[in-house]
Amino acid sequence: MTHASTLVPPSRRERPGAAGRARLSVAGDAARALGLFTVVRLLGVVALAAAAWATGRHPLTLLSRSWDSLWYLGIAAHGYGLTEVYGPGTAHSDLAFFPLYPALVRVATEAGPWSAGVAGLVVSWLAASVAACGLYALGARLYGRATATALVLLWGLLPHSIVLSMAYTEPVLTAFAAWSLYAVLARNWLWAGALAALAGLSRPNGFAVAAAVLAAAAWEARGVWRAGGKVTHRLWTGAALAPTGWAGYVLWVGHREGDLPGGYFEVQRLWGSRFDLGRGSLRFVRHLLLHGDRLVFPMTMVIVAAAMVLFALLIADRAPLPLVVHSGVLLLVALGGSGFFECKPRFLLPAFPLLLPLARALTRTARARPWHATVVVCALAGLSFCYGAYLLVVARTPL
Repeated sequence: MTHASTLVPPSRRERPGAAGRARLSVAGDAARALGLFTVVRLLGVVALAAAAWATGRHPLTLLSRSWDSLWYLGIAAHGYGLTEVYGPGTAHSDLAFFPLYPALVRVATEAGPWSAGVAGLVVSWLAASVAACGLYALGARLYGRATATALVLLWGLLPHSIVLSMAYTEPVLTAFAAWSLYAVLARNWLWAGALAALAGLSRPNGFAVAAAVLAAAAWEARGVWRAGGKVTHRLWTGAALAPTGWAGYVLWVGHREGDLPGGYFEVQRLWGSRFDLGRGSLRFVRHLLLHGDRLVFPMTMVIVAAAMVLFALLIADRAPLPLVVHSGVLLLVALGGSGFFECKPRFLLPAFPLLLPLARALTRTARARPWHATVVVCALAGLSFCYGAYLLVVARTPL
């Protein structure tokens, strides 16, 4: 079955060398978008470093050894097996953390002349670059190069984008998610399924990528059947591969804990994390509205509310099904899960399709009123850099 979006225009076939020049042009634009992303993230790290040094702290330590980073580095160095008990019904086990990132950190530690913390940063920074390239490729395929560049820039300037420069797993998950979704749009089902499986090994919410692949595969199969065609084995194989990473780790933890289907979720419950359809989050929001709290908590509420609005805009924009499913599942997990309320914006970092409506609007503004677009970008940069420094240096809440 041939799709118009995959055909090469006849004019390009008639002009030798035109396709090669077009590929070079696209590669050049992608390199510029990656360079722009790198610059804004470096500026974010510089702002963090200034705040850290002003308070007598070391920025490299903050980036590589804060909160969950310590758990990942411990797994990379010693494997699983650590549990910290804080009282009845509260025990923090390292089994809550998925294995792919610690495995990559271990490989990087053994391959280079650096500490585990630096190796963790190397893995995260490389993954963030791969993710930025994936965002560009996906945005360019859907809406053109200008929107793709805006998408990469906006992702690098999110309020919580400091996480993309830390020894955390969000860059790894986003990298696999972006390229898996790109493979879905290109109908390369084997790559889509394999990358979704790796995404599922990255983080607990990595199953959102598998959900997107499965939804797209089901929709594709439905269309083929209705047309009287035969579904290719590549589609079935890719769909079967997609959930294996996430399901495999969850079942492995269940087997280790003596409860095959529920062991992993019990580990999460003892961390204080469970899916309660948002009841815990609503109680916390009520507390915020009545009594207030530190800046990080109302900021979280605003970011999650903005994500809900952007999801509605994404649907109204008739975005491709896999992008809607991927973002919707991540948003559902953030809204419906209880536990560390202040972590919800971090959970939404891989939900980059939510930024597509903003990227398109920014592109239109840049063409019509370049000065207005510049002001918007500078304001977002100021918020991102200052808030990132605040999160790590001042707030000192779990991130």
